[in-house]
Amino acid sequence: MNQLTKLKVSNVSKTFVLHNQNSVELSVLKDASLSVNSGECVVLHGHSGSGKSTLLRALYANYLVDAGTIDVYHQGHWVDLATAKPREIINVRKHTVGWVSQFLRVIPRISALEVVMQPMIEMGGNHQEAELKAKQLLTRLNVPEHLWHLAPATFSGGEQQRVNIARGFIVDYPILLLDEPTASLDSVNSAVVVSLIEEAKARGAAVVGIFHDEETRDLVADRLYDVKNSQDLVPNGRNVTKPLTSACA
Repeated sequence: MNQLTKLKVSNVSKTFVLHNQNSVELSVLKDASLSVNSGECVVLHGHSGSGKSTLLRALYANYLVDAGTIDVYHQGHWVDLATAKPREIINVRKHTVGWVSQFLRVIPRISALEVVMQPMIEMGGNHQEAELKAKQLLTRLNVPEHLWHLAPATFSGGEQQRVNIARGFIVDYPILLLDEPTASLDSVNSAVVVSLIEEAKARGAAVVGIFHDEETRDLVADRLYDVKNSQDLVPNGRNVTKPLTSACA
């Protein structure tokens, strides 16, 4: 694989069995293939139900796929998340693949500052450096300082969302997965998230995301990936000259 490639998906398929509906089978992904290089953002594109969320969750190994490979470049070697053991998946998540969404899994009695610091501390980061970076991120995302030492369970939905975004960006992950990080944010905080994504790309992160806000999507996307048709698009919706599977292999 190209040395710049950080993530490569090949012929991934996923079918859900609806056991409460007479075991009806629902094919969501079929032969999805894409590659993502260092320093670029690929936005998953398609209508509701096209498989965007399923593919993004498969990239984080939240879903087991029925066929295909999901290779991530992790600490000098390739790991196929489709077949990796749980311990290896945990290690990949800790050091290589970050997940940023609009929802915060609230941890009781843990302050917002500690919630943001936690991923950096868990991978062996210096406590003072983690605290400084967490404060910088919370400041940039306009989380009031008087909330930093309170548990996010007491926060508004928007405040929890911004804490979660700060948590997702505190580690410089080589691969970032973004699940509608700007949903429900105002224009000021959406612009901050766009800046964080651009900074991640500038340091070489490979970014894959879902954005329903077209303006934000077009600001960060280098390519769109049509999940249903496994086809690469440019941000304004025109087809590129080659399919993604050959252009980025």
